[in-house]
Amino acid sequence: MPSVQLVTARTGKAGAEEAAEDLCQQLGSVSPKLLTLFASRDRDHAALNRAVRARLPGVRLIGSTTGGEIDREGIHRGTAVLGALSGDLEVGIGLGKNLAQSPVEAGETAITRACEELGVRADAIATKRYVALVIDDAFRYKKEELLLGVMAKNQGLVAVGGGASDHETDPSKQSSLLHVDGEVVTDAAIVTLFKTDAPWGALRSHWYHPTGRTLRLTKVDVATNRAIEIDGKPAAKRYAEMLGVGVGDLEFGRPNGFAVMPTALRVGREYFIRAPWKPLDDGSILFANMLEEGCELELVKMGDPVGDTKRFFETEVPHRVTNAQAAILFHCSGRYWYAQGTDAVGALSRTFAAAPPCVGLNVHFEIYCGFHINTTLTSLVFGRSE
Repeated sequence: MPSVQLVTARTGKAGAEEAAEDLCQQLGSVSPKLLTLFASRDRDHAALNRAVRARLPGVRLIGSTTGGEIDREGIHRGTAVLGALSGDLEVGIGLGKNLAQSPVEAGETAITRACEELGVRADAIATKRYVALVIDDAFRYKKEELLLGVMAKNQGLVAVGGGASDHETDPSKQSSLLHVDGEVVTDAAIVTLFKTDAPWGALRSHWYHPTGRTLRLTKVDVATNRAIEIDGKPAAKRYAEMLGVGVGDLEFGRPNGFAVMPTALRVGREYFIRAPWKPLDDGSILFANMLEEGCELELVKMGDPVGDTKRFFETEVPHRVTNAQAAILFHCSGRYWYAQGTDAVGALSRTFAAAPPCVGLNVHFEIYCGFHINTTLTSLVFGRSE
C-alpha cells in the first residue's frame, strides 16, 4: 500500500543552532526523503540552513521565508517549521535563478533539472505519478512568466505552490529567500517534482461564491497589470459602481471592497481568484496578475471565511485524497490580512486542526494548475492507498 507520511516540528528559538536542535529533536527517529523549512524572514536563514543540514546530512531540503508559518496548531509568527516527508516517493529538485530578468528561462531550467534528477523527460510527466511544487521569490512579480517556462514542454503537468514571502508590509522593504539543499538564494524559483504511486491531490480552497455578474476589461495596460477601463468606463469608477461603494472603499483589505467581492476567471466549473489589488490615482485598477484586453471576469462574493476553510479540510480533502496524512500548504497572506482586520485570526487559525499533518506558510500570491491566483489556500496533499 503506497503511502507518504509527514512529521512536523516548530520552534520559537531564535538562534540558528538552538532552533535546529529543537526542530530535529522533535522529529525523532524519522528517516525523511525531503525536508521543508519555512521560517520567519527575520531569522538568519543561511545559518539555520547549515544547522539543520548538519543534523540531517544528505537529506534533500527545500524552503523559504514566510509571512507566517503554519502547522496543525494554526498560523504562527516569528517561528520556524520543519516538515519531514517519508514513504513511497522520489524527489527531483530544480533551481532557476535570475528570475527577475529571465523568468521563462528560470522556469525551464528548474523543471528540466528536476526531471533530470528523476531520469524522466519534461514532456512525459503529465501522469498521476508526477506532481510539481513551485515556490518563487514573490517580490519579483514574475509568476506567470515563470509558469510559462515550467509548463513549456508539458501543459498537462499539475503544479501547485506559492510565493516566498515576508512579514514586512511596506513594499519598498519586502524581500524573500529560498532554500535548496545547502543554497539560500533570492531572485529565484524552485520546482520540486514528486514521483509517487501513493494517492495525492493538488487542491485549492477559497471563501468566495459565484454571483453570475460579469465585467469586461475593455482597456488594459499589459506592462503594468492595470485595468484602465471596465465595460467601457473608467475602471475604478465602474467597479465601485458595481459594488455600490465609493472608489476609496475598494482597496484590498477594506471591509466593503475588493476583498469582499473580487473577480475570478472561470475555467470549466472552477473559479480561479484573480482579485484586483488597489485603485490608483489615475482612475485605473492595479491587479496582481497579468491582464488581457477583452477578458471577461466574474464577480464572486465572500462566504464564511472560517466555515468554508474548515469544510475544505473536513470534507474536500478526505474526499479527494484517500487516507490523507501529509499536506504542504500555501496560504495567501491576503486571507491573513483580512482575518486580522476582522478580528478572526484565532478562528481561522483553529481550522488547521482539521487538516492532515501539515506544514506551510503565508505566501505572496499562489500557484494552482499553472495559474497565478490570489486570496486562496493551495495545497499538495498525500495519502495512503487502501
